[in-house]
Amino acid sequence: MHYLPRRRAAYEHPSGVLPPVRSVVMLAMNYHSFERRELCPSPSRENPDAGSAPRSSFVAEPIARPSGFFSSEAQPRHESLTPALSQRERGPDGRVASYALGSRDYHELLRERLKSLGDFLHDQHPGCRTRGCVDTAPLLERDFAKLAGLGWFGKNTMLINKRIGSFFFLAALLTDVELTPDEPHHTSHCGTCTRCLDACPTDAFVEPYVLDARKCISYLTIEQRDQPIALELRSQMGDWVFGCDICQDVCPWNRKAPESHEPAFAPREEWNPTGLNWLLSLDQGGFEAAFAGTPLHRTGRAALLRNAAIALANSGDPQAVPVLQRAAQDSEPLVREAAQWGLRQLLPSPSP
Repeated sequence: MHYLPRRRAAYEHPSGVLPPVRSVVMLAMNYHSFERRELCPSPSRENPDAGSAPRSSFVAEPIARPSGFFSSEAQPRHESLTPALSQRERGPDGRVASYALGSRDYHELLRERLKSLGDFLHDQHPGCRTRGCVDTAPLLERDFAKLAGLGWFGKNTMLINKRIGSFFFLAALLTDVELTPDEPHHTSHCGTCTRCLDACPTDAFVEPYVLDARKCISYLTIEQRDQPIALELRSQMGDWVFGCDICQDVCPWNRKAPESHEPAFAPREEWNPTGLNWLLSLDQGGFEAAFAGTPLHRTGRAALLRNAAIALANSGDPQAVPVLQRAAQDSEPLVREAAQWGLRQLLPSPSP
């Protein structure tokens, strides 16, 4: 995370992204899927207290829109990314964060929606300037979303909305048009609940509202791409190979969150990218064929296979030994090291 101090000044004001900025329009787009919850059961959750959603005109899915606004439909690019394999060939399944199970990278879809919103704003204010951002600019999206009334920061540091929970993406449209702001969300609704803190297998929460990303499974499996994962964290990672949803799955506010109707976010049964044996069999060409244009491509082959080797070792399945032995000969040092560690977990130690 060495890049954060270098970019601190850039985050101080959105004028670094769009110099004449007067307003930041924040959008939230729900990706919650009940189908995904059936595929990856969560710990039990209680009903949250009843409550209405905070007022915001920028929750992308439920609001009324002008005709043709946000009308582009996501077209899945991959009919079938994984071959038809037996369960033995696939091996145990790893888990993937729910946002990454759709057929399309969310960045692309949200950029299209931002363009539609920008076009609409240009129609209303000819000559105005706009810039859309989806995780790609030095912008404190969550802070601006809170100021726009989209939710409060939960103890798991996620932005939570009473109506749609926390399974949503954020996007921002900066403009030099001065717009009437929404009312900020001032109140937290977490109460005495500590489910997210208690459920984290790597104890990544230093305290409520404070996350040590260096212990977060999402950070380790997605962002830490060029180095091994700390030995003391590997067994706690379980079967996660890309991201982690645990602190959201246990949150009561997600129990009755509405399901997304965006087809690009729906998990597709014919595309199950998580067979660990299959993942560890992929060469670079196979990785590109399977994951180009999807969120999982972000990790690169070496890191994804590293994660798969750790998850396979955590399965405790003796049948994983031949797969890990092959992976221990991989061309990538990152994969070899993780596979060798996995073999040490599964094979009995030699007698002294």
